[in-house]
Amino acid sequence: MILTSKSRRMGDSSGNKTMSSQELCGAPVWVTMENQQTLYDQMMDKADPRVEKWFMMTSPVPSFLVCMLYFVVVKAAPAFMANRKPFEIRKILMFYNLGMVLLSGYIFLEFLAGGWLAGYSLGCQPVDYSDSPQAIRMARVCWLFYFSKFIELFDTIFFVMRKKFNQVSFLHVFHHGIMPMSWWFGVKFVPGGFGTFHAVLNSFIHLVMYTYYGIAGLGPTYQKYLWWKKYMTTMQITQFISVLIHSIQLLFIECNYPKIFVYWVGMYALIFLILFADFYRKAYSDSNRASRNSSKIQNGTECKKIN
Repeated sequence: MILTSKSRRMGDSSGNKTMSSQELCGAPVWVTMENQQTLYDQMMDKADPRVEKWFMMTSPVPSFLVCMLYFVVVKAAPAFMANRKPFEIRKILMFYNLGMVLLSGYIFLEFLAGGWLAGYSLGCQPVDYSDSPQAIRMARVCWLFYFSKFIELFDTIFFVMRKKFNQVSFLHVFHHGIMPMSWWFGVKFVPGGFGTFHAVLNSFIHLVMYTYYGIAGLGPTYQKYLWWKKYMTTMQITQFISVLIHSIQLLFIECNYPKIFVYWVGMYALIFLILFADFYRKAYSDSNRASRNSSKIQNGTECKKIN
């Protein structure tokens, strides 16, 4: 039908087209083993041919394996570090956080220039599958956003190396572990359009977040400049509320954007809204604040919970 190098069904002259949830899924969930390869091939026929040869985009397997390895490492980390002292990696963290600030800022600006300040609508915004410079620019920043999620797995590795296991919460691991795999499908099938709304917000949040990490990593002298931590969590919650509202609207209007991705983004926003709201309640309620103040040492380091 669409998205193959041999045949694309265009919706208009800009390259927009329709791909429904049924077309993307292609068949019932319950299929026999011998039909699974056919089902997979049918789904891949609907992928965007522009990204076919981009790094890690040919197959979902590499992304899946990296995510699984991440979960294994997180599970094994406490035992591995049990009899080891925390690593001193302050200089590494300084360069890492600076790099992530620059990367997040660049991605944020590219999402704006690639679409959100270049004609994108907050309502129905189809994907432009054409080879125009603007469409390719948006597709490339979608890929860069996807790849940045692998780099962000080092957040967890650095927490483990410093034995800050209080930071390696379910929220942290779940969020980091599913994003690369989720965005592989985003780049493969819908690199642009409606679904990038949450990405432009997320890249800005990460710009702020890594700025916070960078200041926190400079040492106790700079802690007085981190009074805005609570508001950073509020920004994250606001992000998920905005994405949820933005997604729900597409359930009530006609739009040539695949509904399956609308459901996925909306469910993602709802799940993380609940998790972040629960974190906020636990972290900033009066009783929990008093409990934290009574115990300043945890895992051999000063306890400063950074989400």
